Amino acid sequence: MEEAKAKLIELIFGRWRSQILYAGVTLGVFDVLAHGPKNAAGVARELDVDAGMLYRLMRALSSLELLQEDNNGTFSLTPIGELLRRDHPHTLRGMTLWEEGPLSYSAWRHLPDLIKEGKQDGFVREFDRPLFEYLSQNPSHGEVFNEAMSSYSSMDNALVLEALENYDFSGISHLCDIGGGHGLTLCGLLAKYPHLRGTVLELPSVIEQKELLWADKMGVGDRCTYMPGDMFREVPPADAYMVKRVLHDWNDEECIQILSNAHKAAPRDGRVFIVEAVVPGPDTPHFSKLFDIHMLVMVTGRERTTEEYAGLLEAAGWTYQQTWYPASKLLGVVEGAKA
Repeated sequence: MEEAKAKLIELIFGRWRSQILYAGVTLGVFDVLAHGPKNAAGVARELDVDAGMLYRLMRALSSLELLQEDNNGTFSLTPIGELLRRDHPHTLRGMTLWEEGPLSYSAWRHLPDLIKEGKQDGFVREFDRPLFEYLSQNPSHGEVFNEAMSSYSSMDNALVLEALENYDFSGISHLCDIGGGHGLTLCGLLAKYPHLRGTVLELPSVIEQKELLWADKMGVGDRCTYMPGDMFREVPPADAYMVKRVLHDWNDEECIQILSNAHKAAPRDGRVFIVEAVVPGPDTPHFSKLFDIHMLVMVTGRERTTEEYAGLLEAAGWTYQQTWYPASKLLGVVEGAKA
């Protein structure tokens, strides 16, 4: 009984933990401490905030093992806290700002009503328009969203490379990343396979800031092209396509449209790789089962099983081949071949 209560209490107060984390990131605590240990008063001076209240927040962050406080009231970053620095190569700062920020927070409150009424429109209920339309009209929020997607990419990149470690890319010379953001994962594959060239298809607003693009930074700029476009209209010709953390944003009809556009542009022996957090069987706890509720609240999409992705592929003209996983199975790479 006591163990069950403790587990339940941990769940009940989960929002407290995530909002304390969000406040620390928003204020810039982790960026200030990136330069070395400081007491709360020193951090408060740099951030121009109330020192007493900031101390209480930093003490709470220490309780979450994001900071470490010594007996003299000096705080330093823990290895986990390091990942919340803006300049960390694997930063999760953007993910924190988006998932616990005001837009997501406000939309989630509609979850019980969505389930009662069978309508997947939490964000629309709160903001009177779909998520991606709202972001296009509110650039400051769009920047936070793009930073969050970069956070996801930094986490996913190694997982995709691990999942495809034994895949034979010798028959592929041109890989197009549909909705590929700033191109981190595609460029990781280009760096590993020197014979490959790549194209990132993205909205103009995502790729217009050239300093955020990965190709030149990773030494593959001569083999990577960034192409503005709309995946719902058409995609460029390529031997193979990667669609990473895109399809889960959209309903089945919308997914089939994206996959059909790729099928139309692909050669006879073309391939497509769907990279998502694939939902496992009923007896397996998995983050995808939580992420699926986030999709229910925020957009029209969902997380799917391998069988459901195979169904989407078939409806768009592809033939399901197999699903490739890293050891952790945090995500899967669902492969389809042009029928």
